[in-house]
Amino acid sequence: MLQIILSIIIYLIVVVPVGQYVYKIAAGKRTFADPLFDRVDGCIYAVCGIRPQGQMTWKQYAFALVGTNAVMIFLGYAILRLQYIAWLNPNDIGAMEEFLSFNTIISFMTNTNLQHYSGEAGLSYLSQMLVITYMMFVSAATGYAACIAFIRGLAGSSADHVGNFFADLVRITTRVLLPFSIAGGLLLIWQGVPQNFSENLVVNTIEGAKQIIAMGPVASLEIIKHLGTNGGGFIGANSATPIENPTILSDLIELYAMMLLPGSCVVTFGNMVRDRKRDAAIAPAGFAGDSGAAPVKANPAGLMARFFGREGRSMFAAMGIIFLIGLSVCFWAESQGNPVLAQAGLSQSMGSMEGKEVRFGVAQSALFTTVTTSFTTGTVNNMHDTLTPLGGMIPMLHMMLNVVFGGKGVGLMNMIMYAILAVFICGLMIGRTPEYLSKKIEGREMKLTALCIIVHPLLILAFSALAVGTSGGTEGITNPGFHGLSQVLYEYASAAANNGSGFEGLADNTTFWNITTGLAMFFGRYISIVIQLAIAGSLMKKRFVNETIGTLHTDTTSFAVVLAFVVYIFAALTFFPVLALGPIAEHLTL
Repeated sequence: MLQIILSIIIYLIVVVPVGQYVYKIAAGKRTFADPLFDRVDGCIYAVCGIRPQGQMTWKQYAFALVGTNAVMIFLGYAILRLQYIAWLNPNDIGAMEEFLSFNTIISFMTNTNLQHYSGEAGLSYLSQMLVITYMMFVSAATGYAACIAFIRGLAGSSADHVGNFFADLVRITTRVLLPFSIAGGLLLIWQGVPQNFSENLVVNTIEGAKQIIAMGPVASLEIIKHLGTNGGGFIGANSATPIENPTILSDLIELYAMMLLPGSCVVTFGNMVRDRKRDAAIAPAGFAGDSGAAPVKANPAGLMARFFGREGRSMFAAMGIIFLIGLSVCFWAESQGNPVLAQAGLSQSMGSMEGKEVRFGVAQSALFTTVTTSFTTGTVNNMHDTLTPLGGMIPMLHMMLNVVFGGKGVGLMNMIMYAILAVFICGLMIGRTPEYLSKKIEGREMKLTALCIIVHPLLILAFSALAVGTSGGTEGITNPGFHGLSQVLYEYASAAANNGSGFEGLADNTTFWNITTGLAMFFGRYISIVIQLAIAGSLMKKRFVNETIGTLHTDTTSFAVVLAFVVYIFAALTFFPVLALGPIAEHLTL
């Protein structure tokens, strides 16, 4: 418990300054590093023909985002099919099969990084860098750019544009992802993670057998894998192997790397909304109130409001409530061990250690498991297929929710959808037109919000039904009964949430699984982003409304609790039946 508490406290201390830095970049404010990065960005703009001052409507922004990603998908697919060419390919890896190439390129371009291949055996070093590592940067920057545009629309700083996608993509990459990756990569190299172009080593073990030890540019991939909430490992066993994650320090570096930027997006949201309120208070334009400029009391809630902004504070609190509940259940379940072994008289004083590394233990494994699926990263430092039923239900549930911080800003965008739903429900209860961020929520916004919320469970449940109802799907299920269903649900929840982790018991490198999970990843990524940008585009054109005695304040602790309950109620109505047939039923049979 002390390990987990200290890890969370350190995160809360670190996320504030990082969040303030990301906020300044998103808002176009000056930072200490601008003299250097302005020159770097200027060179990129000149080479690519980008006009950073040109602004885009939400439709232009969405078209630029999807179009740019589409071009990279075609180029990446070509590289995977031609990787057999002997260049940066010392291990003589052949071309990747066409359906597996389709799944892989969709996976990494959508920031999912679901792997139906083993990295060290399926990719050349050229593919690891030009496809995998490169797309980890671009896909993460794409998600953050969409989030920033979404926040601009909600903040209502302009009524006709949400920014410039290409400028946002460049600034996030050069000013956040690259410098943080260089610093974090050096720390991982310090801890023993390889970074070279050597061929794999073949060594003699103590037993006299031969063993292959993977080499290559591992550290550079590992850091952006976590920092960009990507998740795909250089090696098939991911961060559970000592090559990718050798020590407890490297484990903490990777843990904080995947938590920093999603939390920073909440700080950015709160501060940008506060800026809009402060500006409106100075020069009113249909807006009354100055909650953003109010003095902050010297208490924990006041300090959070100061650093996160009042709206950011309530959003962070709602996410934190769900995260801590999930973490507590996962840690408790894994600490109890396997009841079957307990009934057999076997001691489990360390908890359930099946599939876990001794150097991490139950505490860091449970924390890593909850973080990687809450922040939709997908990396693993233990095998999720070997978690206890209730312990394995938590990462599955958090991917089904897809709002607990999430990766690359997606969690924040999805949570705001639930915030709009919450104010709509509360408005119905008191007979008042719902408002969010001083904008009326009307029919168009509610239809788009409902559609955005429904798409995610539709993808999970529809594809899961298809898998258990067809021979192509059932042929990949290697575990009978309740656990087999859990594996299917986990696979599609991971794909639709753009997470990428897996229960790994499925024989998923088949045409059926490669195509269906590829489609789930593609639709799960782009449909939601386009709808959310449409909502932002609709709200930013509306006039601000004055606060009255009947206005529902969304910047309070009570609203954070209401928001968490709304998320859980929706999850219960949508996913409880399949969870009851999967992990819950498996738990009751032990």
